[in-house]
Amino acid sequence: MDLRKLKTLIDLVAESGISELEVTEGEGKVRIVKAPPQIVAPMAMPQMQALPVAQGGATQAAPVADVAPAAPQLPAGHIVTSPMVGTFYRAPSPGASAFVNVGDAVKEGQTVCIIEAMKLLNEIECDKAGVIKEILVENGQAVEYGQPLFVIG
Repeated sequence: MDLRKLKTLIDLVAESGISELEVTEGEGKVRIVKAPPQIVAPMAMPQMQALPVAQGGATQAAPVADVAPAAPQLPAGHIVTSPMVGTFYRAPSPGASAFVNVGDAVKEGQTVCIIEAMKLLNEIECDKAGVIKEILVENGQAVEYGQPLFVIG
């Protein structure tokens, strides 16, 4: 199937009310799935404090501290991040041993995990030699683009 037909099919799915389209043409097969809209949960409002009433009926403003959530701290070392959105797998198949474990020495270009995206298994290679200090993702967990996966020391 040529690129123009594929682009037309993607546009058709995007503009219509359908959520999934599968087309078979000769030996080729294409499946396009529209992602459901992201629902953003409203942020919790900070609790309001009762203001003390001063004499004469005027109110005094109580100081309100800004509470910012602390950013998660990543361990020191080189971080291997996900190059795509998909499902993280530590091993090539369910019964096989993991590509790497904490404490394993890795070299540049070595496969460290697989990320499944659209039914395609993508081998993710280490971009720096070192020792695996920490694995930041659970097997079978969905990952986002740029999400930290491993810490290499």
